[in-house]
Amino acid sequence: MSDFLVFENVTKRFGPLTAVNNVSLGIKKGEFFSLLGPSGCGKTTLLRMLGGFEMPDSGRIFLDGKDITDLSPNQRRVHTVFQNYALFPTMTIWDNIAFSLKLSKLPKREIEEKVDAILGMIQMREHAWKYPNQLSGGQKQRVAIARALVDRPQVLLLDEPLAALDLKLRQHMLMELDLIHDQVGITFIYVTHDQGEAMSLSDRIAVMNRGKVEQLDQPAKIYEAPVSSFVAAFIGDTNFFAGEIVAASGDYCTIRCEGLGDIQAFNDRKLLVGQNVHLSVRPEKIHITLNAPQPENGVGVNVFQSTVTDVIYQGVYTKYWIMCGDRSVSALKPHSRFLLDQAPITWNDKVYMWWHPDDGYMIENFSESDAGLVQTPPDAPKEFPGK
Repeated sequence: MSDFLVFENVTKRFGPLTAVNNVSLGIKKGEFFSLLGPSGCGKTTLLRMLGGFEMPDSGRIFLDGKDITDLSPNQRRVHTVFQNYALFPTMTIWDNIAFSLKLSKLPKREIEEKVDAILGMIQMREHAWKYPNQLSGGQKQRVAIARALVDRPQVLLLDEPLAALDLKLRQHMLMELDLIHDQVGITFIYVTHDQGEAMSLSDRIAVMNRGKVEQLDQPAKIYEAPVSSFVAAFIGDTNFFAGEIVAASGDYCTIRCEGLGDIQAFNDRKLLVGQNVHLSVRPEKIHITLNAPQPENGVGVNVFQSTVTDVIYQGVYTKYWIMCGDRSVSALKPHSRFLLDQAPITWNDKVYMWWHPDDGYMIENFSESDAGLVQTPPDAPKEFPGK
């Protein structure tokens, strides 16, 4: 399947700042695609260039085989849903949604049918004659999405659309957005700095950093197989371990980490003895127990004796900070079962920290500044685990 939307070597500068730096990527027709990254990474600038609100300094943008780079916003079948809704306050909900159809001078009957159909899709028919100030934040967002979709654009752009909503409402709107996308079937491009939103909604994600795309892939691959320390640290939490390969055999290798010891790891990059490597291990992959673990399916696990230095209860799971050798490591223990009569692991307990060799991932592009995104315990020095 060929790409429906293509950015080809697109660059945008604002004075001395290069907001988007020679970005090329392709998006499929009907895809729910997210641009994810921190503030200032270039994701909104890329979206604004697609919408026609900014012009690239170089490069081209193609939509369905047509070069749209120099077209004005009203010449593109690309609509945007903004964070602040941008509804007309003096118009009813019905008139807000019908606005673009009236501008197109469609027959009255066709306008009524289209508006009624999309009001039904967003479950807002009973609110059709209210005004925006009479609606909740979530209802306003649904109306903004309906207004953008009513004349069936080729692409819908969503720029941090849920940022103004509270947590519960954001979670509800995520499900609604996913359902609306399934119903209308057009290409959605979603800009966010929230990893959870992007991971739960997207078919694919482009993780952006300093104006470039660091990784473009499916959510699970970005999380489980990050290509850089930035992606590993930005998408959730992780622990970094640095060392030198001292043995390699078959699919596995041994990494010697100063101040910690030897780590067994899956050698997916086929590195050789003597090469340096950085390993990422997610906190949920790390187990902590009071007793030493047994081999898993006959395969030995990485085991280190450690001390618990901090415990943070967070409902669904408890986060532990443990000191192992000269470094602090984070681990998550999910609460799949809560046993009141079982003594919990707590501060200063001597524990075994362990994980399977397959659960670490070797990082190709490592940067200490990007690795600094990793969370540290409240009283710990601001250093990343594994330094």
